[in-house]
Amino acid sequence: QVQLVESGGQLVQAGGSLRLSCAASGRAVIGYTMGWFRQAPGKEREFVASIGWNFQSARYGDSTKGRFTISKDNAKNTVYLQMNSLQSEDTAVYYCAVRLGLGSPWAPGNYGFWGQGTQVKLS
Repeated sequence: QVQLVESGGQLVQAGGSLRLSCAASGRAVIGYTMGWFRQAPGKEREFVASIGWNFQSARYGDSTKGRFTISKDNAKNTVYLQMNSLQSEDTAVYYCAVRLGLGSPWAPGNYGFWGQGTQVKLS
């Protein structure tokens, strides 16, 4: 079992920046692909970014590429999402998750052990 706790979400002005954190406990996630997803009211869960065990395999969704950066600190068992140039369309609850198996990293169905989410809202 893995427990994930997201933090860092808050109300922010358009054009601003935020850094979200996802702290894992219960099992080291060093060997797993970690992903960030988001879900806005009335919309499906959307892939934001993922990072593999080797750091070089970061991937981004089309709407976040160039503005968001995913990183992780294996020593702290924590994954981060740096979000810059935030726009109103970025308003959502942001979730982190652990990918199980080798399915595509952008599909929510390939992830288990989701966190409870953290709210990001643009003013």
